[in-house]
Amino acid sequence: MKVIPIQQAATAIVAPDTALLPPPGAPLFDRRGRSVRDLRISVTDRCNFRCVYCMPREVFGDDYAFLPRRELLSFEEVTRVASLFVARGVRKIRITGGEPLLRKDVDRLIEMLARLPGVEITLTTNGVLLPKLARRLKDAGLHRVTVSLDALDDALFRRMNDADYPVAKVLEGIEAARSVGLGPIKVNMVVKRGTNDGDIEAMAAHFRHSGHILRFIEFMDVGASNGWKMDEVLPSREVIARIDRQFALEPIDPNYEGEVAERWRYKDGAGEVGVISSVTQAFCATCTRIRLSTEGKLYTCLFAQHGHDLRTLLREGADDARIDAAIAHVWQQREDRYSEIRTAETAALRKIEMSYIGG
Repeated sequence: MKVIPIQQAATAIVAPDTALLPPPGAPLFDRRGRSVRDLRISVTDRCNFRCVYCMPREVFGDDYAFLPRRELLSFEEVTRVASLFVARGVRKIRITGGEPLLRKDVDRLIEMLARLPGVEITLTTNGVLLPKLARRLKDAGLHRVTVSLDALDDALFRRMNDADYPVAKVLEGIEAARSVGLGPIKVNMVVKRGTNDGDIEAMAAHFRHSGHILRFIEFMDVGASNGWKMDEVLPSREVIARIDRQFALEPIDPNYEGEVAERWRYKDGAGEVGVISSVTQAFCATCTRIRLSTEGKLYTCLFAQHGHDLRTLLREGADDARIDAAIAHVWQQREDRYSEIRTAETAALRKIEMSYIGG
C-alpha cells in the first residue's frame, strides 16, 4: 500500500515583539497587503468517501491511522480561536473536514460559533448525511451549505467517490438542505479531464432553474496523494465555452472583493454558474483565507508545506492576548502565492492533504 503521511511537522510560533503588531482588534494584513477575512476550520480528518482527487483509497485504506480523539481541538478550543479571528476582521467561517458531518455533535460547535457577532457560518459536505442532520444544523445557526457532486452519471460518480454512494443520496441531501433553508446552496464539481468532464453539460442542465449555484473547480495539485498531472486540468474557460454552446452565458460581477469564483449567469434567467480557476487563473493576490486544522495548526495557504502550532498554546495556559499575538504574527509573516509560481517541480512537493485541511 502506498503510504503518504498527511501531517507535517508544525512550526512553533515564536513569541513576537508585540510592539510590531497591530493593537488588539485592529485589522491584520500580510506582506502583500491582504487582509484576513475567511477562516476555514477542519473538524475531522475522516471521510465516508474516498474521492480519487482528494482521499484515494490506496493511501487512505481500511488500516489508515486517523487522528485519535485526544489530538482534535475541542469545540471550546475552536470557538476560542475563532473569536480571536473575528476580532481581527474575519467575517466568514466555513466548517470543513474530511467530512465535517462525521464529527459527533458538530451542530453544537455551529451553535457556539453562531454566537460570534457579524459572521456568516457555512459548511462544505458531500451531502449524504444532510437528510438526517440538515434541520439540526439550521436550528443551530448554520447559514448555508456547499455540497460536492462530481458527476450525474451514477456509475461514474460511484467510481469517483470509490465508496459506492449513488448520486441519488447526494441529491437527497441537497433537497434536505433546501427544504430547511440552508441556501443559496452551492454545488461543487471538481473537473478532471478524461474522467468526468463529459458530465459538464449534464450537470449544468440539471441545476438550471434549481436556485442552486453550480461551480466547476479545476483539478488542483493539493497534497501529494492524488497523482495530479497538468494534462488532466481542464481550464475553466473551456468549461464556460462548453456550457455557453448549449446555454448562453454572460459574465456578472463578483459578490465581494476577493471572491474566488468567477460568476456567470444564463441569459435566459435560469440561474448562475461559477468557475474556480486556481491552476490557470491564480487568485493569490486577493486571497483572504486562513485554515485551522483538526488538531490546531494554522495554515496560510491550501498548498502549504507546514503549519503553525496553536494547540500547544491553547493547552499550556496561554491567555487570549498571547494567542492573538501569535495569530497576528503568523498572518503578518504570510507571503504565499503558490498558484502564481506553480511548476511541475512545485507540484511534486510534499504539501498538506486536502482531506486533512479542507478545500
